[in-house]
Amino acid sequence: MEKISSFQKLEKKILTLSEAIQWRNNMRIQNRSVVFTNGVFDILHHGHLFYLSQAKDLGSTLIVGVNSDESVRRLKGPQRPINALEDRMLQLAALEIIDAVTFFAEDTPMQIISALQPDIHVKGGDYRVEDLPEAAIVHSYQGRVIILNFVNGYSTTATVQKIRESR
Repeated sequence: MEKISSFQKLEKKILTLSEAIQWRNNMRIQNRSVVFTNGVFDILHHGHLFYLSQAKDLGSTLIVGVNSDESVRRLKGPQRPINALEDRMLQLAALEIIDAVTFFAEDTPMQIISALQPDIHVKGGDYRVEDLPEAAIVHSYQGRVIILNFVNGYSTTATVQKIRESR
């Protein structure tokens, strides 16, 4: 039997949408709740880690949807992302609290949420349920949308600005 390296184990946590749907179905069969969150996760920081830990505590498993590079450019501007999609997904996969990572090319996670139908969709405190276009989809299948507390003082945009100013 061939030994799987630690790096290969990380790569196995990165799923295509069809693999993510199959993973979600397996979790459902096992009676495990699925928490979904999404974002850019360009430069991981304390705020991300706290937020992801809180999200994981809400259910049995946590899957993270990551915006594609093109989506990030549309949302954040031509200078972003700093890190490529594959690198961002690999960094997230390295976190023990994350069970699976996938990506989406749209600006909102509406399609991926429709496909996965997670039990809980989580966003950070800089959002409001009524402002999330995907909330209606989550509510349509009796899922829950939870807004977590915002962690002040941490943002990728602020970190990038600080780096640029230090040049």
